[in-house]
Amino acid sequence: MTVTLSATLAANEEIDRRRRAGERVLHLAFGEAGLPVHPALRDKLVAASERNGYGPVAGAADLRSAAAGYWTRRGLSTDPELVVCGPGSKSLLYGVLLAIGGDIVLPMPSWVSYAAQADLVGARPILVPPPAGQGGVPDPERVTSAVLHARAQGRTVSSVLVTLPDNPTGRLAPPQTIRRLVEVARELDLYIISDEIYRDLLHDPLLPFTSPADLAPERTVVTTGLSKSLALGGWRIGVARLPDEAYDLRAKMLAVASEIWSAPAAPVQEAAAYAFTDPPELVERIVRSRRLHGMLAHEVRDRFVEIGASVPTPQGGFYLYPDLSHLRLGGSAEITRLLLDDHGIGVLPGHAFGDDPSAARVRVAVSLLYGDTSEERLAALNSQDPLQLPWIAANLDLLSMGLTELSAQRRSPVRERHPALVPTPCHS
Repeated sequence: MTVTLSATLAANEEIDRRRRAGERVLHLAFGEAGLPVHPALRDKLVAASERNGYGPVAGAADLRSAAAGYWTRRGLSTDPELVVCGPGSKSLLYGVLLAIGGDIVLPMPSWVSYAAQADLVGARPILVPPPAGQGGVPDPERVTSAVLHARAQGRTVSSVLVTLPDNPTGRLAPPQTIRRLVEVARELDLYIISDEIYRDLLHDPLLPFTSPADLAPERTVVTTGLSKSLALGGWRIGVARLPDEAYDLRAKMLAVASEIWSAPAAPVQEAAAYAFTDPPELVERIVRSRRLHGMLAHEVRDRFVEIGASVPTPQGGFYLYPDLSHLRLGGSAEITRLLLDDHGIGVLPGHAFGDDPSAARVRVAVSLLYGDTSEERLAALNSQDPLQLPWIAANLDLLSMGLTELSAQRRSPVRERHPALVPTPCHS
């Protein structure tokens, strides 16, 4: 097993290094929400700052009850005893993989850490593309054939993972795809792991959202956190809803948690308990956030479309997934290097997400376009027309200029360049 630095973190550090060296780089590589902390959350954290005990491994009772209420208000009745809290949903996903065991089916492409975590726990990911035009959910019909083939080879396949809405594509799988996946999971006796960290950031809140847990609560683990909806990535807090009556799985999860993170940070749990009650001021903040994310994601998509790229329309979060293969400048690693080295645009290559390396697809995150200071980011959040703010307009102009220059290279021969700046995850 080879473990490398996460592609997103590696790219973030490399772009920061270049900026410190005086290079102008448009940072579209890192999935950070890019917004200030709401003052009410900051006050809650300060008020709880003297709480320095470890606390329960599963998380504080107030936080587990608040998270249960969060899901119940969204139509998924939840027992607080089946909620487990951790230092970010990323840690919880790792704990879930350890607790469930066996190999896992993943969408292709999918977030860089899923396959890497599977490798870390000794599992082999099975990568299955989504239905055409979709993202975040492996094609249910292909899941059946892939799992049966793997089992015929003697492998134990225990779970399938979905992301709703998706990172890297920004797409939301429609209800009919979720329904069919649930049928397949029942037929094959698979757990479903549903990463719903972007759920509250759907650009259109009226877009139909179906969680596998709505249809199969007895076999679905749901994870979420506050790093995206409320821009609290550095606070590291997440919650998982375990399947109904899954007390054996809970015991395994707590055993894992007790040996890895002991308990989430107590002051952060206090603030998170408040956030998961959906207080009006935070609901309003999330409404503004998803509006900003959606406006910038669609505007950036337009800039890529202008040079002929094929870009699925993003529906949630702050990501899009352009395909630049029409430029004939090489695969995802080469196009990523060209964008960064020659045009000052930092993105992530599609192969880091398990995609075909020969395809020139890249993951673009728009959330660091909002400004370089808290004042600029807050102004973007509150603006009726953030695209007209000088610093955002300048970033968009820089993007268009770089893409136009890249497009002009389309018939130039691919040059020999130094190795990719981001590591390729190991997929078995």
